[in-house]
Amino acid sequence: MEAFFSGHGFDPHRHDTYAMGFTLGGVQRFRYRGTARLSAAGQVFVLHPDEVHDGRAGTAEGFRYNILYIEPRLIQEALGGPGSLPFVRDAVSRDARLATAIKPALEDLTMILEELQRDEVVLGIAEALCAVDGSFRRRSPSKIHRRAVHEACDFLDRGTEGKVTSTELERVTGLSRFTLARAAITCGFADQSHLTRSFKKAYGLTPGRWVTVTKRS
Repeated sequence: MEAFFSGHGFDPHRHDTYAMGFTLGGVQRFRYRGTARLSAAGQVFVLHPDEVHDGRAGTAEGFRYNILYIEPRLIQEALGGPGSLPFVRDAVSRDARLATAIKPALEDLTMILEELQRDEVVLGIAEALCAVDGSFRRRSPSKIHRRAVHEACDFLDRGTEGKVTSTELERVTGLSRFTLARAAITCGFADQSHLTRSFKKAYGLTPGRWVTVTKRS
């Protein structure tokens, strides 16, 4: 979501989820893990589950931000199953890895992400969190499941009616959605969010919207 506050923003509270995003304008002031923090326009912020924080404007002009909430279990699943979670100690930064990972989910809030896109966003964010947390012990990387990737490609090439979901690809390949996404990336395939951004830049519509419009004509 996108929000704007001037003066007092919100009282101390906590989330069951990761809360992360960008400060778009003004200065966001908040207390987090016992320390006062400031987030200016263009900076990334990452708040971890169960960590109490508040929020208020750092200047008279107020502040605006975009924010995304992700359940911890999805980060765990993206990293291979139950286990510890990566922890970003600097709640506010300009880290390019985090910014690149978060951006696809927040750059167009009018667009509803399809299931495959959501999975790719979660995987990208999980990988970025691990990269920033230098102390996080990664699990052994999974092998490249070339057979499963080819099965997924064959399924897509045969043509399908409507949207292809991660659930369908899990059934076809026998892999989890995050393992499949990671194998596809390793084999050099472009992700759905990249296609969506490029398509909209070229034609002014998302692929899903284009399909809707052409079906009406």
